[in-house]
Amino acid sequence: MSGEARLVAGRATDASGLTLAHEPVPADQVVAGAPATGHAVLDEAAGRTIGVWEMTRGAMRDVEADEVFVVLSGDATVEFEDAALPSIELGPGSVVRLEAGMRTVWTVRETLRKVYVAP
Repeated sequence: MSGEARLVAGRATDASGLTLAHEPVPADQVVAGAPATGHAVLDEAAGRTIGVWEMTRGAMRDVEADEVFVVLSGDATVEFEDAALPSIELGPGSVVRLEAGMRTVWTVRETLRKVYVAP
């Protein structure tokens, strides 16, 4: 990622317009389709990371890290392996907190892009 995309105090960064390089999801994580993901770190300071993450159509398994994210665009469902947690529907404006170790399945119907903050 080029230096101009990094967060700078007093300036705006267009997280929706960043070009992200995508890589295929590893085969052992794919549930359906041929999803790919891309991300860019915008800032790392004070023990936390702020970044942009994107997933194309398809479904994948994941083990989560501690993070809070805001969905910028797309349409998806996140299901939790823990049956006590209901699935969540994601769309622009959704704000979600995940805890480290949560086991999830992300089903993306329209490419999903989020801004996240993680320790």
